[in-house]
Amino acid sequence: MLDFRLYMAQRLSALIMAPLVIGHLAVMIYAVQGGLSAGEILGRTRGSLFWALFYGGFVVAVSVHAAIGLRTIISEWTRLRGVMLNALAMVIFAVLLVMGGRAVLAVTMI
Repeated sequence: MLDFRLYMAQRLSALIMAPLVIGHLAVMIYAVQGGLSAGEILGRTRGSLFWALFYGGFVVAVSVHAAIGLRTIISEWTRLRGVMLNALAMVIFAVLLVMGGRAVLAVTMI
C-alpha cells in the first residue's frame, strides 16, 4: 500500500511541476530577451506573494518528487529497506525543502 501511495504522490507532484516548469522557462526567456539584469529581476520578485507561492509550490513539488525517486533508486542500488529507507527519504525531502525554501525566501522576501 505504501508503494502505491508513493507512486501516486510522485505522479501528482509531476502533474504540479509540469506547468510550473513551463511557467518558469517562459519567465526566464522573457527576462533574458528583455535584457533584465539580476537586480531588476529581484526588484520585481521582492515582496511578491505571487512569486513566493509560485516558487514555493515548485519547491514542495520538486522535494516530494525527488525524494520518492531517490528512495526508489537507493532501494534498487543498496540493501537499505523498511524504516531506514523511509527515514533517509524523509531526510532527503527535508533537506530539499529547506534549501529550496531558503532560496524562495531570498528571492521574494524583503
